[in-house]
Amino acid sequence: MGVTLFEHNRVAYESALALMKTKKKAAVIHPTGTGKSFLAFQLCADYRDCTVCWLSPSEYIYHTQEENWRRAGGCEIKNVLFFTYARLMLMNEEELGEIQPDYIVLDEFHRCGAKMWGQGVQRLLSKYPSVPLLGLSATNIRYLDRRRDMAEELFAGCVASELTLGEAIVRGILNPPKYVLSVYAFQKDLERYEARVQSAKNRAVRQEAQKALEALRRALELADGMDKMFQKHMPDPCGKYIVFCANHSHMKEMIDKASEWFALVDSAPHVYSMYSREAETERAFQEFKNDKSRHLKLLFSIDMLNEGIHVEDISGVLLLRPTVSPVIYKQQIGRAFSASKKHHAVIFDIVLNIENLSGIGALKEEMQSAIEKFEGQGRSEAIVNRHFQVTDQIKDCVRLFERLEGSLSASWDVMYEAARAYREEKDSLEVPKRYVTKEGLPLGAWLDTQRRVYAGKMPGILTEEQIKKLNGLGMRWQGSWEAAWERNFAEAKSYYQKHGNLLVKAKEMVHGVALGQWLAQLRVYKKKQVPCLTQNRIAALDGIGMVWDVSEYLWEQNYDAALRYYRTHGNLDAPGDYVDEEGVSLGRWLAKMRRERQAAGTGEDMALKFARLDALGMIWESKWDVSWEKSYDAAVRYQKSHGDLNIPVAYITQEGIRLGKWIRRQRESKGAISRERRQKLDFIGMEWGERK
Repeated sequence: MGVTLFEHNRVAYESALALMKTKKKAAVIHPTGTGKSFLAFQLCADYRDCTVCWLSPSEYIYHTQEENWRRAGGCEIKNVLFFTYARLMLMNEEELGEIQPDYIVLDEFHRCGAKMWGQGVQRLLSKYPSVPLLGLSATNIRYLDRRRDMAEELFAGCVASELTLGEAIVRGILNPPKYVLSVYAFQKDLERYEARVQSAKNRAVRQEAQKALEALRRALELADGMDKMFQKHMPDPCGKYIVFCANHSHMKEMIDKASEWFALVDSAPHVYSMYSREAETERAFQEFKNDKSRHLKLLFSIDMLNEGIHVEDISGVLLLRPTVSPVIYKQQIGRAFSASKKHHAVIFDIVLNIENLSGIGALKEEMQSAIEKFEGQGRSEAIVNRHFQVTDQIKDCVRLFERLEGSLSASWDVMYEAARAYREEKDSLEVPKRYVTKEGLPLGAWLDTQRRVYAGKMPGILTEEQIKKLNGLGMRWQGSWEAAWERNFAEAKSYYQKHGNLLVKAKEMVHGVALGQWLAQLRVYKKKQVPCLTQNRIAALDGIGMVWDVSEYLWEQNYDAALRYYRTHGNLDAPGDYVDEEGVSLGRWLAKMRRERQAAGTGEDMALKFARLDALGMIWESKWDVSWEKSYDAAVRYQKSHGDLNIPVAYITQEGIRLGKWIRRQRESKGAISRERRQKLDFIGMEWGERK
């Protein structure tokens, strides 16, 4: 028995082989659930006499993929040399020279854009420039990294096959989902609009908005509660669902709601959680996969299942993470898809709010683009699905939100006329912010509001017609911040030329410019994608060393110092007060990493960082713990040699351990020693009474 590739994978595989033969490189960009890892396993099976160097973000991802291959009937793969990207970056030239691959596979190749991982990959590719390269990923774009196209950077645009999630659904490769939208997150929108209604200056506007607000409140009250919604759309009380949360505290909060939310589906659901790469959570994952009980199975996860890992028999996913990038959104909903599934996935979008309809909209647009492509090519027979089912609890609420927004904007024409009159009288629209007309209209504040709405700094709607009318009056859309751009940028550039970086303290003033505050504001604007921070301005800031994520930048700087220390000393046993030649307080940073590792709830990002430190031989115990264990080991050896622990106080081992004094301290501090350590000492015959 062997594996027969699905048609879309067979075509992609043949195209990839042809490209690797002619161009020496090929990228396959297919959505989660379509079985793209099988292409690399097929390569290994077809060329079993060749050595395949397979690179992946983690061993866990690779072993899960291999398990899926074997479960599908695939042969045992014996010709793979597997490395994580973290391991690769630490390999020296001699180790790289020992690989001697015939093929190289870059799994999740978009991750090769990371600074240190990318350096390791480039060293490997430079050493073996003529070795055929196969890349696999659900996305080639690094959205939060200046939208870098890794297919272009690594494969020079040699894409063997590209398939969007929308096209996969249209072609029937993946079954269309049942998409359930919930009003759960709309309460915050309601609270925000309540504040806007109360602050409305115009009495008539306020009264009309109050009516719309009451109608909206009633609609939200009539909507199904979470328990009834899940009862309606989770018909299988024994299904498996992955629940994506934002962080550890959020996950704990959501787990606490499980008994309430799912009470009408299963009064005793089986709940599992994953939040790090620890053995405990990996056991929970295996238990979840193996659970065949007649109960609802819920796996609460923080990022860990976003990529690379596919779970069979998943009935659907619950999106509880408030904001996600396009990549993460598709990775998460992709957990519910599989090319081998016959049933329809259920996606519960619990956190959708009035300002964030882009995720589902993007999926619909992908489907529509695929339909138009096939119809334009005269290939209508390729279209299997034109729509997917959306159970929309929010339709009426959206309509009422729009009515409410409209009522709050009803005075726009009145304010525009006031602006036009001011322009005619003053021949300018530079209105002081506190200016109020003779009729009592707050024209200055209103114009400032239009600028803020236009820039995306506050909720609101400005139509194209309204923008055109204000432009006709000579509207200056830039606020005071935008107007000061040139001056602030010039100071930033000067600071960079002098100091070599833009790590300006938050409250630091430079030549009268609050440069630290300005740079901090820019970081927020980029994160929120505020329109005034254009791509040209971002590029200009990048050119003078702008650091968009200071904490990430500092982590990498400290990690580089750790890597230098490791390469010199062969370990990370740096003293607590150690400062390297570049001024990095490495000892303090390593101690901080130990504290963070001990704290529960680190997501995938920190788990990967810890893995990178593991590759350097990081000792996670404190130096006191390490010292205690060394002394204990010495005590074990003494007991084996002498048959007791009657050690003279002055006794010192050959390694220089003052074992006699250490044993005395243990006796003196018996009450303060942990139960585990007391048990370990009891095991080797410790006598706790004070010795004369």
